[in-house]
This record gives sequence, structure tokens and C-alpha cells, in this order.
Amino acid sequence: RAFFFFFPLGVGKTTLIQKATEVLKSSGVPVDGFYTEEVRQGGRRIGFDVVTLSGIRGPLSRIGSEPLPGKRECRVGQYVVDLTSFEQLALPVLRNAGASGCPGQSICVIDEVGKMELFSQPFIQAVRQALSTPGTVVLGTIPVPKGKPLALVEEIRTRKDVKVFSVTKENRNHLLPEIVTHMQSSQK
Repeated sequence: RAFFFFFPLGVGKTTLIQKATEVLKSSGVPVDGFYTEEVRQGGRRIGFDVVTLSGIRGPLSRIGSEPLPGKRECRVGQYVVDLTSFEQLALPVLRNAGASGCPGQSICVIDEVGKMELFSQPFIQAVRQALSTPGTVVLGTIPVPKGKPLALVEEIRTRKDVKVFSVTKENRNHLLPEIVTHMQSSQK
């Protein structure tokens, strides 16, 4: 089973994911994964970091930074994606999903499955693996479709074992108890 949220930018998806994660962890549920977070300098967004739930942080993207020599440039708008950093942090936590050895189920947080992350083929494979691993419940975020659909996002949205929530500024505060209830009931 999996639960994904899709929302427009600036609605507070990462905050919602962080709050849900804290509640689940405090109730003794094994949770691992990562989230993305804005990086600001002088009040201006300069990029995004990937942050594991154990607190390890690294760059996901930065404005106009040059790709490393010999690396292909992966760019989304003005942001250059640091695939190496992203994969070093995100892939181990995704591959460990369900491998905790704990009886019952574990939760794997994936915030988010978006354009920047989808430059990584190993990430795409790891997401599919997490979604297919018995005993692993995925809690993730996907972007609101605009422009050309992203293949993996569409695949996730149409899976029969995935429940998709649409999050808005109006409903985001009411969703937390519902998310936690769904996640805890899927543990049983």
C-alpha cells in the first residue's frame, strides 16, 4: 500500500510529511526515507537540499551552479541538479525500506517524486522496488500535473494500491490526522 499527496508549490507538503513522520515515529512505527527542503540565502531561494529522516543533508540542486566536469547537466529551470549527492543520500534509505527486519510493516517516506529526482534512473528503480516490497508502506509526494506528464508520477497515480490525496492550503491542516490513521491502519 502507498499514500501519495499531490499539491501545488508552496502549500506545505514537506511540513505535512514531517509532522506525519514525527507522529508515526512517536507511536513506535519504523519510518525511514527523505524529504526535500528549500535552501534560502538573503530571503531568496537558491536551491533545494535532500534530507534523510536521520538528519543527513546534501544538495539536490542550486541555481545556475555548473555541473561537475564529466557529468551530464541535469537542469530544471534555473536549477542544476546534483545527481551524485541526491543518489548518495536517497538511494540507501529507499533500498533499506522493508529491510529493517522488524516484525510487521515499515514506512518509507519519499518527498518527492518530481522532475529533479527523476533524472536518476536508480531512483526510479528504487521507488518501484519500495512500492512492490511486501510490508513496506510508502508515504510520498508527487507534483500537480502540468505540461508533459512525468511517466513515473502517472504510473504511481494510476496504481490500484496507491491512495492519492490532493492537498490545498485549505485542507492541509485537516489531513494530518487522516494520514496518520491511514498509515497506522495499513500497519496491521
